[in-house]
Amino acid sequence: MSGILNSTIARKVAMALSAIFLLIFLLQHFIINFTSVISESTFNELSHFMGTNFLVQFLMQPILIFAVVFHFIMGFYLEVKNKSARSIKYVNYKGNANSSWFSRNMIYSGLVILAFLVLHFIDFWLPEMNYKYIAVNPEDPTRYYHETVEKFHNPIRVIAYVVSFILLAMHLLHGFQSAFQSIGFNNKFTPGLKAFGKAFAILIPLGFIFIALFHFFNQ
Repeated sequence: MSGILNSTIARKVAMALSAIFLLIFLLQHFIINFTSVISESTFNELSHFMGTNFLVQFLMQPILIFAVVFHFIMGFYLEVKNKSARSIKYVNYKGNANSSWFSRNMIYSGLVILAFLVLHFIDFWLPEMNYKYIAVNPEDPTRYYHETVEKFHNPIRVIAYVVSFILLAMHLLHGFQSAFQSIGFNNKFTPGLKAFGKAFAILIPLGFIFIALFHFFNQ
């Protein structure tokens, strides 16, 4: 019994650590993308550094891909395990009295976010890999801004981004605090953690939505 419990705890901690890593990446990704609204040259400089730096390309990028895949697979696995463990149904289930809407629908928002990540990889990562390693084009440090802005000319793609980031906000509203609780943050940190988590969950997705809409309406 203790072995099963320890294994379950280990899985939750591992998933929480992958979530925290992805939160850090999301913040870094937002900061770089937001510079495209402020300064074309700054965005090009940062994107060129990220796109050509050896450590970023061959160490951090594989770790990021692994973290994304691991986080979603482990999330679906834990969700299935949790549902199968509920052999006794509650006679009177009172929705939000037992859990929030966000926590009850993490798997669905996660699926939509996963679909968005696939779209994002098709939009940006695959063309980048083709440009550098298949077509072997000469490096152009000024190309990143125009390549990025061009993606937001399509209204369907922009709508997909907006919907995905709204669902990401929903996902983070529960997931942010849950991740830190899983690695041992105790109750004395809970009020501050809740406030910071809500701010992060709302402001970062809104920031990404603003970037997409800004470039769409300023074609």
